Amino acid sequence: MTRHTHLLIIDPQNDFCDLPADSGGSPALPVVGAHADMQRLASFIRAHAAALTDISITLDSHHRWDIAHPTFWQQADGSAVAPFTTITAAAVYAGQYLPRQAGALGRTLAYLDALEARGRYTLMVWPVHCEIGTWGHNVHADVHAAYNAWEDQHGAIVTKLGKGSNPWTEHYSAVMAEVPDAHDEATQLNQALMAAMDQADVLLIAGEASSHCVRATTEHIVAHLARHKPQRIVLLTDCMSPVGGFEAQHTAFLQEMQAQGLELATSVNLQL
Repeated sequence: MTRHTHLLIIDPQNDFCDLPADSGGSPALPVVGAHADMQRLASFIRAHAAALTDISITLDSHHRWDIAHPTFWQQADGSAVAPFTTITAAAVYAGQYLPRQAGALGRTLAYLDALEARGRYTLMVWPVHCEIGTWGHNVHADVHAAYNAWEDQHGAIVTKLGKGSNPWTEHYSAVMAEVPDAHDEATQLNQALMAAMDQADVLLIAGEASSHCVRATTEHIVAHLARHKPQRIVLLTDCMSPVGGFEAQHTAFLQEMQAQGLELATSVNLQL
């Protein structure tokens, strides 16, 4: 019986990669090490193309106006809120930070209260990144070329999964938003993705960033796989890196997943 091997690549996009200056653009949220991660991942895809049954790619896909972007926020005096500012519900109740649109205050507070009740994240104001239609939204060129070659070889299509286009909720995980919107199915548990992941005998996970989107997606997959069996999931640790300042979250994530039975491997030593 042929083994079903599925490669899931989380957000391998230009805006997350510390690309060289001649790459054609300026990454909005570069993760140190991500360019080399994606080069290794591209090499892995080429080397193991025949063994990969399916490839899926998630694409962080944002609007410029988003609750996690500076465009949404202002300080009490009307001045701008800098990227990498954390905003708590308490700070908004106190008037320290406010949405630029006064009419958005009620919904904003409801979101922050719900987010903090889940205990996973505090809202982070990120630089505008992965804006739909921009160079930064595009897939890293080496990964793109490698999966194109796989498509040609297999006569198949790489599945592309957008996430993050609802501006009212953070959407680190490809499985569901941090606070699902009852009126937006795209923010709720992605049943089709979970069904596809559940078919795999081996599920390989790589991408950016290990401290946030890779972590959140993997945690949700482990929690929602119908057949469970976490030992069939492999994290390609040399094909992911954390956002700067979140190295501890990266380490904790890998340790927790290994404790739950996931395999940690590199793209070089993994045998398929």
